Amino acid sequence: MTRAYAAMRDRLLVCKRASDGSEGDDRSETGESATDGWRRTDRLEGYDLECVAASADEPDRVFVGTFENGLFRSIDDGESFDRLETGFVRHDGSEPEDGRETDGYEAVMSLSISPHDSSVIYAGTEPSRVYRSIDGGDSWTELEGVDDLPSESQWFFPPRPSTHHVRWLEVDPFDPDRLYVGIEAGAFVYSTDGGETWRERPEGSRRDNHTLATHAGTEGRIYTAAGDGYAESDDGGRSWTQPQAGLEHRYCWGLAVDPADPESVLVSSASGASTAHTAHRADSHLYRKRDGTEWERVDGRGLPTGEGVVRSVLATTGDPGVVYGLNNHGLFVSDDFGDSWAQVDLEWSDELETQAPRGLVVR
Repeated sequence: MTRAYAAMRDRLLVCKRASDGSEGDDRSETGESATDGWRRTDRLEGYDLECVAASADEPDRVFVGTFENGLFRSIDDGESFDRLETGFVRHDGSEPEDGRETDGYEAVMSLSISPHDSSVIYAGTEPSRVYRSIDGGDSWTELEGVDDLPSESQWFFPPRPSTHHVRWLEVDPFDPDRLYVGIEAGAFVYSTDGGETWRERPEGSRRDNHTLATHAGTEGRIYTAAGDGYAESDDGGRSWTQPQAGLEHRYCWGLAVDPADPESVLVSSASGASTAHTAHRADSHLYRKRDGTEWERVDGRGLPTGEGVVRSVLATTGDPGVVYGLNNHGLFVSDDFGDSWAQVDLEWSDELETQAPRGLVVR
């Protein structure tokens, strides 16, 4: 069964497809719909979602971070969710008090599950802090020091300029102690010792990192799609290059790398934040870069782009050439890494067309 967890602004779309497509076309009284073998169920409706994470090593477990209501976990493949008591710092900077209601104090902006051990989960918050669980989310410990870095006074998130957050977390696939952190906005930060110490702003790194990626077949390779452009590193984040030729829109957001080819990269991009995130102003595009080539626009291949389309979020499954894209017009899949796309046959309401997606996991 293929599973896609699509975090929209105000709900999680849990989408499942039987491998033989035998689920058929129907609609249940519980709000589930199924077409062409795909079944969609909406969960966490009304919450302000920020991120989603799941691992094929734990097929029944899904994590969802929200801005005002903390961290949720499902242990039944998205059928139900429970809020976790984490003790994370409030987004206003205060500590939770014993016995106080948890509504409204945890802003969980990013999540990552270690590829080395699916019981190890990382969470990034607003304000910018990193937490780790080693027991599948039951308990959490802060990896201190991120908010003590020298450049912290220069970090800010423009819509809320007095704060900032951890937009992305990535665990190195070759070394479980190497952690990569994207601060929105202010710095690329990394650790080589499991979060005991942190280094920031290495040469050539971007300041407004939105999405980070690594490659399971290429040690030391890191990629970033950032508000100030694209960049990549070949030495575990110590230094960066900024290949921009052909990239006409440089407010980058979505990012995917072909599991079969570390030189094949897709990014979704716009001219700025407004045209990336706001549906009635949206004008976003998709670009692809291959080994030795400049960026090329891959519009008109089946994935909606251009006017009225917000920036897509992208996700790979580990299969060569397979990539999924999610935007305000639906969920799409390509098996040739962007040459052609087909829409996943799910009911898509007018309300969803007004939203910029927050995250996507497919497994």
